[in-house]
Amino acid sequence: MAAISTSKRIFDFLASFGLLLILIVPLLAVALALRVSIGSPVLFRQKRVGLEGQLFHIVKFRTMRDAVDSDGKSLPDEERMTTIGRLLRASSVDELPELWNILSGEMSFVGPRPLLPEYLPHYLPDQMRRHDVRPGLTGLAQVNGRNNQSWDDRFKLDVEYVDKQSFWFDVNIMLKTVQKVLSRDGVSAEGHETMPRFDEQVKAGLARGKMTEDAQR
Repeated sequence: MAAISTSKRIFDFLASFGLLLILIVPLLAVALALRVSIGSPVLFRQKRVGLEGQLFHIVKFRTMRDAVDSDGKSLPDEERMTTIGRLLRASSVDELPELWNILSGEMSFVGPRPLLPEYLPHYLPDQMRRHDVRPGLTGLAQVNGRNNQSWDDRFKLDVEYVDKQSFWFDVNIMLKTVQKVLSRDGVSAEGHETMPRFDEQVKAGLARGKMTEDAQR
């Protein structure tokens, strides 16, 4: 595993460095389009959980407006998503700034997608194993449903990747990712602009369980 990790890190560094050089002009063009259409900042930074549970700031192109309700709470994703944001998400161009995260060693090209720190208390022990490897720009879960899958299925695929990781497995996932991006399959979960929050679903499930218990008494 150590040899796989080292060779993978070398590939990640060289490939991300090369892609950043090649894509610098298109990235600047997207940044300019965002600046004109929705203002600044054009980059979205957010804390995510990485290798061995370490926190880092993921960097993506901003796709949503900073709109809040009368109580100061952010509006639902579908109300904040912009037209250019939908285009960037459908094409996965919004993810390209994560090449910087890969270059710096916080992420890899392939691995479980990095999720919010708020989810940590809700993971089952086996689900925590998704943090045994660097999070990825794409992963096994993303080529088997993207956002249009249940959290349980997503975590099972994340752990499966941890157990099966290899160079050729990564190559296969990256090729399938290209196919997914071109087909724009599974960009959104049913009834959602992105994907429901895991912590909110867990809390809702616990609440339903308590209601069922109370009704049976």
